[in-house]
Amino acid sequence: MPADVLTLFDLDNTLLPHDTEQLWVEFLIGERVLDPTDVARKSRDVTERYNRGEAAAIEFTEYYLALMAPHAMADLEALRARFIVERVRGRITPAARLLVDRHRAAGDWIVVTTAVFRFLAEPQAAEFGITDVIATEPEIVGDRFTGRVAGIANSREGKVERLREWLAERGQRIDAFRDIWVYADSINDLPLLSHATRPVAVNADPLLSATARHSGWPILMLG
Repeated sequence: MPADVLTLFDLDNTLLPHDTEQLWVEFLIGERVLDPTDVARKSRDVTERYNRGEAAAIEFTEYYLALMAPHAMADLEALRARFIVERVRGRITPAARLLVDRHRAAGDWIVVTTAVFRFLAEPQAAEFGITDVIATEPEIVGDRFTGRVAGIANSREGKVERLREWLAERGQRIDAFRDIWVYADSINDLPLLSHATRPVAVNADPLLSATARHSGWPILMLG
């Protein structure tokens, strides 16, 4: 029998204490895969504008995807394996792991839903033992990223649309669950949080923090 409680976790700055794309770019610069000239500054700028709601999800994601387009998939996969071990695994807090484990022990259906593109989202979710992942899908031709997003970016209102589609593919509806937990850090996730019966602001940005206080939502710090 399917679980009657759906628990949705955002990834960046929620389960993880970092911005994945920015950390990935810093790693690639350190590996001399990317030229640091202007890249670090432009990455910070597009990330900050996205977090403020000023940059569109497509602009944000395609900026990072374009950086990987010149490189063969096999080379990127080898780098990704080292990235997870060297930069991600040690940053995950015990509190974040315990939170996931608590929902797992309760028998919830646990899903990561993130704007991060799948190439980086899936292995990070796997660090928590989570296999159900809704992520932004990159367009791939042959063995390379094209630098473009395939379909709808999994961000803002797109997270709700993608969730509905994902559930429908599995014979489920968003209104069929007894409870829906949503853990997220950003005002960008307000559309998804608005569909939760149990919304929780985690490491919240100022706008989401203010919204959570006004709405009486729990505010959680995972470090």
